[in-house]
Amino acid sequence: MKALHFGAGNIGRGLIGYLLNKTGYEVCFVDADHQLVENINQNKQYVIELLDENHTQETVSPVKALHTSAQNEIIEAILEADFITTSVGAQNLSRIAPILSRGLLLRTQQSKPLIDVIANENTINASSQLKEEVKKIVSEQQMDDLISSVGFPNSAIDRLSLSEKRKEGEIALVEPYYEWIINRTEMVNKELPPVKNAVYVDTLKPHIERKLYMVNMGHAATAYMGYLRGYPTIQRALKDAKLEEFLRATLHESARYFTHIHDMDEDGLKAFIEKTIDRFKNENISDDLLRVGRAPIRKLGSEERLVKPTRVLYDLGLPIENLTTAIAAALLFDNPEDEEAVQLQDYIKNQGVEAAIAHFTGWKDDSIVSKIKSHYVQLKQEQSLKS
Repeated sequence: MKALHFGAGNIGRGLIGYLLNKTGYEVCFVDADHQLVENINQNKQYVIELLDENHTQETVSPVKALHTSAQNEIIEAILEADFITTSVGAQNLSRIAPILSRGLLLRTQQSKPLIDVIANENTINASSQLKEEVKKIVSEQQMDDLISSVGFPNSAIDRLSLSEKRKEGEIALVEPYYEWIINRTEMVNKELPPVKNAVYVDTLKPHIERKLYMVNMGHAATAYMGYLRGYPTIQRALKDAKLEEFLRATLHESARYFTHIHDMDEDGLKAFIEKTIDRFKNENISDDLLRVGRAPIRKLGSEERLVKPTRVLYDLGLPIENLTTAIAAALLFDNPEDEEAVQLQDYIKNQGVEAAIAHFTGWKDDSIVSKIKSHYVQLKQEQSLKS
């Protein structure tokens, strides 16, 4: 069996390629990094290192890679593939859509077997987004042909993956915990063996939202509050007992979104919260706060990790004290090396914080804007006292 994976970054190698290889696929990566492609092809394998006490290493083999410029070879790989996956970043799905659509159209013309394309990105319904990008490129008739033979199942992924350059090349450093959840109802090829250790579900939305509105939200909340206290990493920040308790309280607020909207089990969510905090505290990981907090404008979007659960809980009349504090902390993220942080601070300076809250979160309700502003002013005062 052959799998083609777009994106040989940390998630591509550390989760998707790793599990595909364990399932028995020969994995071919497509990536824009010449050195990475060369290293994979030279060694025909790569190493991932678990961020556990023993720094356990695992070798993934056989693998190969193609550079994004090798258009003909990529088309050929699409034709030969049994399974296609991506982890290129949601913002880059439009970049791979042209070559992907060319290859998929050729597959339909040559009556190749049914195939599924799964975009594993840190956003909701990434495969559906990729499908829409393909739809923009091909004709209506071509899209009808594609839909009859190509599935775009959505998925949810979760594994902290970092990288480190060593003399043998770039190594993916991954936490022991991982999750790959796939919507089986959106698949067209159900003859292939299931991906080893992946979870197949009929309804994906609760799992995607749990990742975004609890794990990602908690990660971001810790980063923004830790930044205000001058901590360098998530792990160092969570040695602060007050900050750990803030994180726990914020996660418990967000959990009510899932008990009320998705009817998820309260005890199960409590266990999930403690597991999430333990993951964040893993001292074998050095998770830079500036990296976790980057792109604050995106993270303050109306459907994003901080704002969406807060808005729904507010409408339900449920507590949002800690969530609104986290949003206020995000508004104070002032990293001069982060383009979005600079843009955010410029907007606040020129338009005021109330206008910024309404502009970036989409909130028009005066009471919620006032609540966030109140937390913002308090956090800013606390920050001034410490400096």
